Amino acid sequence: MKIAVCIKQVVTREWQLRVNDQKTWIRDADASFELNEPDAYALEEALRLKEKQGGEVVVCCAGPARATQVIREALARGADRAIHVEGDALAAADAATIAAALAAAIKDEQFDLVLTGLQSDDQGFGQVGVVLAEKLGMPHATIIMDVQVQDAGLRVKRELEGGWFQWVGLPMPALLTIQSGINQLRYATLKGIMAAKKKDIRKAAVAPAVEPLQQILSLYVPEKAKQTQLLTGSAADAARQLVAKLRDEARVLQ
Repeated sequence: MKIAVCIKQVVTREWQLRVNDQKTWIRDADASFELNEPDAYALEEALRLKEKQGGEVVVCCAGPARATQVIREALARGADRAIHVEGDALAAADAATIAAALAAAIKDEQFDLVLTGLQSDDQGFGQVGVVLAEKLGMPHATIIMDVQVQDAGLRVKRELEGGWFQWVGLPMPALLTIQSGINQLRYATLKGIMAAKKKDIRKAAVAPAVEPLQQILSLYVPEKAKQTQLLTGSAADAARQLVAKLRDEARVLQ
């Protein structure tokens, strides 16, 4: 089985976010970066499928040159090789642009399965996977919690709302977006880190410019504010006022 895993480099969660001068993205010149957590679970699932079915795991990343950091990490964890679509503009690109870049880079590889994380830790729109599936002409399923390979294709478990789950059958090739927590992550061993230095990273050309479907007009840190209201009258009156405010203004009561 030939599996592609799409990964992204994001700013570490511990880093103090600062908005750039244009107010359109974060100032990341001096930031520290890490592998997007949902993508780490997608990679782990691909490695487990390879251990059961045999084959190859290829990590694919669309991002600036610094994204080589997370590509090498993925190779150290057990991926066989990598494809890097390198471009500075991809660091803050929208889902349509990223999906177009990835699709152009991997369409000729004839993958049996493409895995992505459910969403990225920075933008969190959860769109790249489904847009990529459309561009590749693959059936897809989202929020996957279990993957079973069968003779006719795949049987996958989707997480729904309210604690419900859904089993879906898919033919291959297919694309799945993986939910965090589907498995237990492995970490790179010293042997894996040394081996990763010799593994191939193919540089892919950036696809022709795609008209962004989304644009960030303004980005800002939420302002901290607080307000105190005094409820007057008897205890019963104050309780009625409090319930009304919680229901009508705060909307935390039905």
